[in-house]
Amino acid sequence: MDLVTLGEALVVFSTNEKGPLRFINNFNKSMGGAEANVAIALARLGFKTGWISRLGDDEFGNYILFNLKGEGVDVSEVTFDSNNSTAILFKEQYQSNNPNVYYYRKNSAFTTLTPQHINENYIARAKFLHLTGITPALTEEAKSACFTAINYAKAHNLTISFDPNLRFKLWPDLNLAKQTMIEFAKCCDIIFPGLDEAQLILGLNSLEEICAKFHSYGCKIVVIKLGDQGCAYSNGDTIVKISAYKVEHIIDTAGAGDGFAAGFIAGMLDDKPLDECAKLANAIGAMAVLVKGDNAGYPTWRNLDAFMGKSIQRSR
Repeated sequence: MDLVTLGEALVVFSTNEKGPLRFINNFNKSMGGAEANVAIALARLGFKTGWISRLGDDEFGNYILFNLKGEGVDVSEVTFDSNNSTAILFKEQYQSNNPNVYYYRKNSAFTTLTPQHINENYIARAKFLHLTGITPALTEEAKSACFTAINYAKAHNLTISFDPNLRFKLWPDLNLAKQTMIEFAKCCDIIFPGLDEAQLILGLNSLEEICAKFHSYGCKIVVIKLGDQGCAYSNGDTIVKISAYKVEHIIDTAGAGDGFAAGFIAGMLDDKPLDECAKLANAIGAMAVLVKGDNAGYPTWRNLDAFMGKSIQRSR
């Protein structure tokens, strides 16, 4: 396979109406989950991806599994828990493009994941292992499972990518969050923090300081997400900024960072120069915000080339 990832997927209930959830009666159902999003985005580009997880032995678990199967993601390492439910999430929309989210994932099926659920032979088949900071925030056992996967990846010479993906509602202890993010940074080859995340984790402000610090931890490539300004990357020698693709009307920001990471990894899997990897990342991140839903906006290569101006897409 090209990439293996592990993490929790959730059934997402969102609404087109604005206001407090207590006044909302109608919801749309979809699925989300940072690591699953990356697997889906790469699968749509034709890469072979695998997702390790646990789901409740319930209709929501089946819904997530069928969605991932339909996207072409390998789910052979997904196991079911008959005693705990699949996690769910509600989105509450006001005027901002960033919704308020309410998690219902305590004691979910995924919280029973342990290092014993990580199959070394499965990871050994891949080129990349991708992790995020969401999984270690859920349980100590999930954090240990991540480090087990990292050890297997290192033993088999995989490239390890990491997106801090800080979720403050999952980290009641911010100092523990910072410490954990640094632990993971010291194990990865590529890191994808947002600028605000990097500043918070490291207590540094400038791109130069941030990149230098992550490189000192052993990260070979540091990619900083700069929102509507695009991104900056460093290979240890120089810092390069790549401009964003202009988006006139943002619909939903959920999943944009996961699409960004998938775009950069796609470029690396195709042995493209880092400039091109960053452009792909910016493009998929931009396309993600044009569509409602965590992963509905991720493109195929044909859609992506048209968006980037590399081809003409005829509508009729």
